[in-house]
Amino acid sequence: MSRARIRLAATGVLLSALAVGTLPAAAYAAPTPATAPTTARHPHYPQQQADTIRRIPLQGAVNVRDIGGYRTLLGGQVRQGLVYRGDALGKLTDADLTTVSGLGLTKVVDFRIPMEVQYDGADRLPAGLTSTSRQVSDRGLYGFLVGAIATGDPVKQEQMLGGGRAEAYMREVYRTFVTNPDSRAQFAATLRDIADGKQGPLLYHCTSGKDRTGWLSYVLLRALAVPTATAEQDYLASNTFRAAYDAQVRAGLKQSGRMQDPDLLIPLQEVRQDYLDTATAQLEADYGSFYGYLTDGLGLDLRTLAKLQVKLVRS
Repeated sequence: MSRARIRLAATGVLLSALAVGTLPAAAYAAPTPATAPTTARHPHYPQQQADTIRRIPLQGAVNVRDIGGYRTLLGGQVRQGLVYRGDALGKLTDADLTTVSGLGLTKVVDFRIPMEVQYDGADRLPAGLTSTSRQVSDRGLYGFLVGAIATGDPVKQEQMLGGGRAEAYMREVYRTFVTNPDSRAQFAATLRDIADGKQGPLLYHCTSGKDRTGWLSYVLLRALAVPTATAEQDYLASNTFRAAYDAQVRAGLKQSGRMQDPDLLIPLQEVRQDYLDTATAQLEADYGSFYGYLTDGLGLDLRTLAKLQVKLVRS
């Protein structure tokens, strides 16, 4: 049997297993609690993720990565150079544009809402490349964050963010990734783009590259049969890559007098296993399984799921 037919046969086995829930537990079980890396490390060479996570070093963005390189449960490997995830690209330097040009991107998908673009700026991209806007609701998170800082009142900031309220807000944001039909439609459209054999290298991003972008990356990796623990590692790695930048933001807010206790922002700046667990619990409640979320929630048919495998996974 030719290599191509072997791959197609393996893809068929994978999709059948997804449909009936017979993949190994690591492929579809609910994530187990894990401690997110929160300590600052060298921004270019995170210690634990160095062998698997391929960050694109840029001066104007800190969380741009190639999702390729991960091993799948069937022994394949996600191809590199086809799909990238990132944070906002409005502050890219000229040197960054040269680096991004080298990625050969043919499409950039921006999940940000207009308020985020207004405050942070439109993407700065190589000549001939423009962003495709696919707004995914952040449930008012950006406005909530800006509003809390703008009060300049430590009592109000504590009332808004303290006592577990910031964490609760984040859990609600993650629930909407699953429950909001418009958000599901935008995620699904991006996955269909990725699956399209005629689509060249693609990058999707939001503001920090950690929540909306982190969720879609988690979904994509699991759809490719990357082990759940590995997909979680990719999600949690945003804490490593963003730690130094986010600490600088908090220090600046304290120095300027706008926040007496900028650590109140940490639950909004970080990704946490608890947030991811909230979304996966919601998809199981709404659709019964991860496969049900892919097919019924996102409306992806078996042909699209097979195209993802064929395009992105090499044996």
